[in-house]
Amino acid sequence: MQTQFKTGLVWFRRDLRPHDNAALSAAVASCDTVHCVFVFDREILDTLPRTDRRVEFIRESLVELDSSLRDLAGKPHAGLIVKHGWAVEDIPALALELGVDALFAARDYEPQALVRDASVRSALETHQISMTLVKDHVIFEDREVLTQTGKPYGVFTPYKRAWLARLGDVPPRTHSIATHVSSLAERPSHYAVPVPSLDSLEFVPSNLKQLHIKPGVSGANALLDDFWERMDDYDQTRNFPSVKGPSYLGVHLRFGTVSIRHLVGLALQRQLQGSEGAAVWLSELAWRDFYFQILSNFPHVATGGYKREYDRIEWEQGEHAQALFQAWCDGMTGYPLVDAAMAQLNQTGYMHNRLRMVAGSFLVKHLGLDWHWGERYFAGKLNDFDLAANNGGWQWVSSSGCDAQPYFRIFNPVTQSEKFDGQGKFIKRYLPQLGLLDAKSIHAPWLAKPAALTAAGVVLGRDYPSPIVDHAVARATTLQRYAVIRKEDQTSVSEEQ
Repeated sequence: MQTQFKTGLVWFRRDLRPHDNAALSAAVASCDTVHCVFVFDREILDTLPRTDRRVEFIRESLVELDSSLRDLAGKPHAGLIVKHGWAVEDIPALALELGVDALFAARDYEPQALVRDASVRSALETHQISMTLVKDHVIFEDREVLTQTGKPYGVFTPYKRAWLARLGDVPPRTHSIATHVSSLAERPSHYAVPVPSLDSLEFVPSNLKQLHIKPGVSGANALLDDFWERMDDYDQTRNFPSVKGPSYLGVHLRFGTVSIRHLVGLALQRQLQGSEGAAVWLSELAWRDFYFQILSNFPHVATGGYKREYDRIEWEQGEHAQALFQAWCDGMTGYPLVDAAMAQLNQTGYMHNRLRMVAGSFLVKHLGLDWHWGERYFAGKLNDFDLAANNGGWQWVSSSGCDAQPYFRIFNPVTQSEKFDGQGKFIKRYLPQLGLLDAKSIHAPWLAKPAALTAAGVVLGRDYPSPIVDHAVARATTLQRYAVIRKEDQTSVSEEQ
């Protein structure tokens, strides 16, 4: 079959795998010869601290990807070309150097990426080089799932029903390269060292290995094999941070070392066999698509509230607000579940989903701080940071987002702790100074009997802080703060337990 282009270039971004890769599949099917590139983009990297697990994760994943591409091609010098520079300059320059006719990449939906891709497209067009962007990172994108009136959904439950109906009972179609691997090209000789060292990127090793976070497709497959044995229990275990309930695949989905189509296909298979755990996990994957389509169709969420009226809320400011924020960041609020959650984030780059809600709600509705502050902090810390999901989660806890919790639902961190970490196992893991407290006292040490504190060797203010805010006072203040946009009748006020 005659191909469309003589030479093509695949630009890997957040799809770091060779199999079921939409851009790679499109390229090898359309071109006689295909080169592959990844750019460590300084527009992103220069803003990061010199120790960043995500950069290390990407770098190690690229080593594996390069090896896999060489094996597939059966050519010793095939594989990746890896650049460290400015993508908007390096991609067009490389396309000219290689004499390519077409560039292929997976579509990205974030505002910064849209600007970048538009610039690259413009530069390529001046040299009559085509640019093809394909859907890879989601099941349904942009306006593929719409209401009966042709509008994007703003509420998850009806979106999920429509998403599932469109998905049907057949796993999503995957993308194969098997019949076209011979088109994968060898690298030019001056790209003999494909993946630069972490040091040459001006980064230093993190604790990625100590955390046993294995990058690449092999890391994703190991986690998936483990979760496959636990998937049926997901609905029962997912809310308890001391239990091995989640899949822990977030970072692999973020960088595309696993295919979303593969995961949805597996979840669908188990759901059709009657697994409630698989059904709930499939719903979580639908949430992921939901937030991506929100970002695409309502781009103002990247800078403000989905519900624009919530931008009128006046948050705490000044030195006191900064001090409260720092205490939250450092896990020194005096509320053990919140502080343990922040310790988990700071030490590992991961936070359990239930705790993301609890810690986020505490920042906004106990400390009265702008949700943007928490969004930025999570963006800098989370291994699996994804703008769409992170933004959606923070707007959910602040009540400003689509399908968000009502303003008057304020998580009580003590009751949340008692309900989801009843024996304090999670708290004790990340706050070892509270390790000898009994199961009742550990959720609210300031309410513990002096004898219990003495027996545990805990002195409040020395070993662990007293609460920086009172829950009841903070709740009343939040209800007043939200009065500027409140429409519901005051009698509807209730508290999330």
